[in-house]
Amino acid sequence: MAESSAPRDRSLDMRDLREYAKQTNVRLALGAFFLLFIVGVGLIWIFYGGGAAGLGLTCLLAALFPVILILSIFVAIEWILKRARPK
Repeated sequence: MAESSAPRDRSLDMRDLREYAKQTNVRLALGAFFLLFIVGVGLIWIFYGGGAAGLGLTCLLAALFPVILILSIFVAIEWILKRARPK
């Protein structure tokens, strides 16, 4: 691969580490939910049948409610703090 002879902007080489960490955390959470819901409920379906898989999905969704509630509180607090900070 040939490198371009045009001067590069150094700001393009720098990374926003907070944004990178946030993106990584979102990807990890999505992967965990995928494994838990798709693979977990799928394995319950295979070994125990559709009724057990339906109950397992219901229990997982019920357990997800407090997590979503806590995360929404954190997002609201972050939004309030961003608006309250002087620029």
